Amino acid sequence: MAAKLKKGDKVVVLTGKDKGKQGEITQVFPKENKAIVDGVNIAIRHTKQTPSTQGGRIPKAMPIDLSNLALMDANGKATRVGFRMDGDKKVRYAKTTGEAI
Repeated sequence: MAAKLKKGDKVVVLTGKDKGKQGEITQVFPKENKAIVDGVNIAIRHTKQTPSTQGGRIPKAMPIDLSNLALMDANGKATRVGFRMDGDKKVRYAKTTGEAI
């Protein structure tokens, strides 16, 4: 099945403690149906100091389920993603505006 959300997409969080926050997808885990979004679902991780990195309490973006994310259209609103054939290619498009992504 084709992926509705991909790395680099601007998304908005629909539910949870970060509802309404916006960010860009930095990593996607299709098997787990999760993604990491910049500035969303931040957790504090206690890390040990190494010669290359400083130790302490480091904020880290944790994975969030793809069902809790929606793509942002050109107007900055949440939209659903659809697929249509453009010639012989399958193209993603925003359902609200109808424009290709």
